[in-house]
Amino acid sequence: MDEEPTILLTNDDGVDSPGFRALYDALSDLGRVVGVAPSNDQSAVGRSLSNEVTVADHELGYAVDGTPADCVIAALESLVPETDLVVSGCNKGANLGSYVLGRSGTVSAAVEAAFFGVPAIAVSQYIPVAKDVSFHQYETTLEDYVEAARATAYLAEHAPAAGVFEECDFLNVNVPAPEGEVGGMEITRPSHVYDMGARHEAGTVKLVDNVWERMASGDVPDPEGTDRRAVVEGRISVSPLTAPHATERHDALDALAETYPEP
Repeated sequence: MDEEPTILLTNDDGVDSPGFRALYDALSDLGRVVGVAPSNDQSAVGRSLSNEVTVADHELGYAVDGTPADCVIAALESLVPETDLVVSGCNKGANLGSYVLGRSGTVSAAVEAAFFGVPAIAVSQYIPVAKDVSFHQYETTLEDYVEAARATAYLAEHAPAAGVFEECDFLNVNVPAPEGEVGGMEITRPSHVYDMGARHEAGTVKLVDNVWERMASGDVPDPEGTDRRAVVEGRISVSPLTAPHATERHDALDALAETYPEP
């Protein structure tokens, strides 16, 4: 970016989360940062939308009573239309693997920006969790996001001018656990490994993502070059992605359409 950019910062953990503040402080060295983020935790809401949202002034910008997608639309269409780059995060907990991307509010904010034609970076911090312990129960501080903030500022400063967003719509960045050493940055692809489970007990079904426990033990089947493998081995994962639902020609489907019987 030749001139001082305007950076829209959003997230799904809420405007007062330490990960959000860490990125706000780091990005403020690069340009004008305006926070437009949910007033409370909106984790795992995907691209859910509201018909109307309440907006309140906040010391970092605006607090929105809505979802991350709400925040991006409200910002780009009304509150911060001059935005050059959207950054979403830093999320407490990794967003790794193809199956997670659509669920994540953090990633969904970047996807929403892509449909506006604005480049975006989604940033998440991996938090190892023990069995039957949710990462939501893990309290984080500003210090936990030092490397995430450094990586985000680096990409925000250099990726646009390098032409990165001419080849992709957004970057999905995942940073290894804060207590470990970081072994550099790796360009990755989302893993296709899927290990969801469900247990039926006394009239309820508990849904369990078994990947997190496997990650905590270092036992992951993901191949080299994937986002989860990189993070488990201590590297910052950067996946260049495009907005979903791309259409491709499909000969077999074309043939079915051609043979659809007349009524």
